[in-house]
Amino acid sequence: MSDIETLKKELPPFEIFDLIPQYAAAGQIDPEKIDLLKWAGVYPQRPQEDGFLMMRVKVPTAELSAATLRVVAGIAEDYGRGLLDVTDRQAFQFHWLRIQDIPDILNRLETVGLHTRGACGDTVRAVIASPLAGLDARERIDVRPLAAAMEGSLSGNKEFEDLPRKFKISITATPELEGIHHINDIGFLAHEVNGEVGFDVWVGGGLGAVAHLAQRLGVFIRPDQVIEVGRAITGAYRDHGYRQNRKKSRLKYLIKDLGPARFREIVETDYLGYKLPDGPAAPVARFGGSDVLGVNPQRDGLNYVVLSTTVGRINPAKARALADLAERYGKGVLRTTAFQNMMIPHVQTEEVDALVAELALLDLAPKATLRGTTIACTGTQFCRLALTETKARVAGMIDELEPKHADLDVPFVINLTGCSNACTRYQVADLGFMGAQRIRKDESGAEIAEEVYNVHLAGSIGQAERLGAKLKGIVPATRLTEYTDKVISDFKAHKSAGESFVEYADRVGQGHFLPDSVLADAPVAEVVLA
Repeated sequence: MSDIETLKKELPPFEIFDLIPQYAAAGQIDPEKIDLLKWAGVYPQRPQEDGFLMMRVKVPTAELSAATLRVVAGIAEDYGRGLLDVTDRQAFQFHWLRIQDIPDILNRLETVGLHTRGACGDTVRAVIASPLAGLDARERIDVRPLAAAMEGSLSGNKEFEDLPRKFKISITATPELEGIHHINDIGFLAHEVNGEVGFDVWVGGGLGAVAHLAQRLGVFIRPDQVIEVGRAITGAYRDHGYRQNRKKSRLKYLIKDLGPARFREIVETDYLGYKLPDGPAAPVARFGGSDVLGVNPQRDGLNYVVLSTTVGRINPAKARALADLAERYGKGVLRTTAFQNMMIPHVQTEEVDALVAELALLDLAPKATLRGTTIACTGTQFCRLALTETKARVAGMIDELEPKHADLDVPFVINLTGCSNACTRYQVADLGFMGAQRIRKDESGAEIAEEVYNVHLAGSIGQAERLGAKLKGIVPATRLTEYTDKVISDFKAHKSAGESFVEYADRVGQGHFLPDSVLADAPVAEVVLA
């Protein structure tokens, strides 16, 4: 067993909350138990020897009040040097924290109904709830009550505090617009069969160094079965998942070995006590992999506005401004999305233009094409595992390329991660960049490390339902913007009307986008197709 497995047996992980006040009073953390802080959403920031911490905060059902956002902004201002990130699991993330700060931060969060229990660690992470829930006319059912019940039943529950690895759940009722289920351990998709609304269930999705898209269980369950089935699948993973090698402990490896049919049989026989009804697959998303950006009509005649944050990073001033706008133009609520963006719902049609204008002044415009469809992980600024800088580099790239490519008529998804762990899912983007380093010699013969990116092309959690192809060659970090610009320019120049990048890449071939060819002196359009 790994060291963390041994540690989890010595101290039940959620008991770390009882030790945090002691660590805060002493000003230091027991180094033998520091890994258990993940169960409280807290873990060391790079460089670890400096003693600073990062913290993730769950946003149940992805919805929060303007007052709550002001509290979050205050924490970032008072303790986090003014940095606040929206993650791709709809959570908030702070940086620059000290262990002495944690008790007060947890108390502040509790006053507004937020918590960090299970935000990290080998347990049920934040339940992804569709940000469109209760709003979009195309949804089959409002999944917020189910997401809240799922969060309350599984996440932070001591019954599931010691899973083999992290465990991720998503639930949506607009499957033709989303697709996030493909990369979660469990994905619940509401759709309609013969006039009845129920859920298609997918299992075993997960990216990382070895990626697997989820597979269907082949069932169609009633809404009142969702929590029970979620608990049963999680229990089956807890009891049957692999624990010897943490690199092969996610549910995806169990599903790969057993197959979804055998896993379903275990769930039905040993955890539910009854057979689940068979059912067809839910609809496939046309694009998927990005938000429903811009201004969108609600079923009640109002509008929801999805705004672009720029790789998830905002600051306390912008957060407070968003809270003010949500109260002035909406009903004082906001939502976070699974693509590092935010939403203001319940906006009157006659006030949309005024809201959009105010958002533009904050650099949070809702119709910013590339800005809204590009995500990036924490990178070497804070993450101990990252090999490359990410957020600042990508933000600079977007600032340069967005005006040039604002005329794109289809979404173009760029996901960039600073290592192979796929925190921002590089394998399922139009352009997915995985950070790495290569060693080269300078003019004096000394070895230096250079930041580079591997390219994963035309992956999709929408229409293609596939992982991107890893291309030969690498893109130096210094030429990342140039490479991206040439690929998008070529796509725009030669695509058909309405053609997605996945379709275009399949038509022209992977060789068209090889870094060595694209970054050669010849124009992209002259590259010989594979």
